Amino acid sequence: MSDSQKQLDISFMRQALELAEDAAKRGNEPFGALLVKDNEVIMTGENRIHTENDPTYHAELGLIRDFCTTEKLSDLREYTLYTSCEPCCMCAGAMVWSCLGRMVYSLSHDELATIAGFNIMIGSEEIFLRSPNRPQVVSGVLKEEAVPIYQDYFQDKT
Repeated sequence: MSDSQKQLDISFMRQALELAEDAAKRGNEPFGALLVKDNEVIMTGENRIHTENDPTYHAELGLIRDFCTTEKLSDLREYTLYTSCEPCCMCAGAMVWSCLGRMVYSLSHDELATIAGFNIMIGSEEIFLRSPNRPQVVSGVLKEEAVPIYQDYFQDKT
């Protein structure tokens, strides 16, 4: 991966982490995501499970659903989705079915499970390994900046 791509990944991940913090401020869980094409942010999303009373409104799934519905398309192979944390199995499934081209995340499923004090779900890698449409995955981007966001949130929940 080129240095310029690494710098773009860092910049976009910083935005995803800000969205995660915003979601928590609004009473939701701290997860944020953004969809990028040709190095431009196309749409952003954040977890809204509490404010929308929808347990499926995770940042990634909500973003994919909203974008594909608005744009009337279902093939995201030319897009990159940046997300503050490794997606759950439901969100990973949405990435598979939308043929997402690339996914970049900060904190891994196992790291989140350690912070939260319980194992959340199956990580995205297991879903991708069994799927015909696998996005290119980049992990651990700005992990050090993500850890305190999740520690602060889950510290209050345990």
